[in-house]
Amino acid sequence: MTTSKTQFTAPDVQAQLPSLPISLSRVGVTGVEKVVRIATLDGDQLFMAKLECFVDLGPEQKGAHMSRFEETVNDVISEVIFGSTQFRIERVAERIATLVRERQQADRAEVNIEARYPEHKPAPISGIETQEIYTLLGSAVASERGTKRVIGVQAQGMTACPCAQQIVAGKARETLSGDGFSDGEIERIFEAVPVATHNQRGLGTLHVGLPIGSDVELDARVLLDIVEDSMSSEIYEMMKRTDEASVVEKAHRRPRFVEDCVREMIGGVVETLGHLDDSCWISARQENLETIHQHNVVAERHGLLGQMRAELADGTPAATSLSREAWQLES
Repeated sequence: MTTSKTQFTAPDVQAQLPSLPISLSRVGVTGVEKVVRIATLDGDQLFMAKLECFVDLGPEQKGAHMSRFEETVNDVISEVIFGSTQFRIERVAERIATLVRERQQADRAEVNIEARYPEHKPAPISGIETQEIYTLLGSAVASERGTKRVIGVQAQGMTACPCAQQIVAGKARETLSGDGFSDGEIERIFEAVPVATHNQRGLGTLHVGLPIGSDVELDARVLLDIVEDSMSSEIYEMMKRTDEASVVEKAHRRPRFVEDCVREMIGGVVETLGHLDDSCWISARQENLETIHQHNVVAERHGLLGQMRAELADGTPAATSLSREAWQLES
């Protein structure tokens, strides 16, 4: 006598109707850590990356299939690590977002990737090689209209406060004048010796969003140069005394507010990336860690590149400042 076994089929609970028919803007996973291979100017490199994956969820579906996020990420990571195709970080995000949308049967999928990014550069005077660690950012939003990609970088630097420098210069001018120095002599002194001020360690972040259908490929090194040059001076993990003197003097000869850094980043994008379309989205953000206050200071600007070009050309401010979310939702 044989006994037939009934095969158990687990119910698809996620596909059931929710208790309340309300759509959700973002459902997904965060804190996913993977090793990814990313194409750079120096060739392919392996990076430790953190990922976020989201889809929108309609009012007729109880939940997203969370395991499919991990499966998709693993599939794409295997593709870029063991395959022959070279991917930039925003292309990895684009590939994951496209597959997540398909497998989750969602109208929209979003993927964000953050990876620590090593670069070797020489100290300014001694020339000794030092490894600097930057943050490489890539994201993509996939919908039925297509995919929008965003590449970004984050770098540290040094800023010198213009306001405090002018105050110190004013007091020094009074002191020197009282000691009998002429105005001409005082100016020669200030030209020879930078005036003291307080400093901040700054964190600059620059994003460039590429519209649907764009085949432009941006290199992170170009964006890093723009961010670092926006501050008073670059900083280096390893320096000789001559390098320290050079960095400090450079910073004090280029005093900049947090607002100046953001404007310099925008100016750098307009000048350096002239081939970009006006419909590209730009975000520049600077946060300075104060040394004589317990708070930090921050400034940012985001919007379409065309608006920023026009504003730099004629000084007329843009009517609106387009957020990243609004740009991603635009057709």
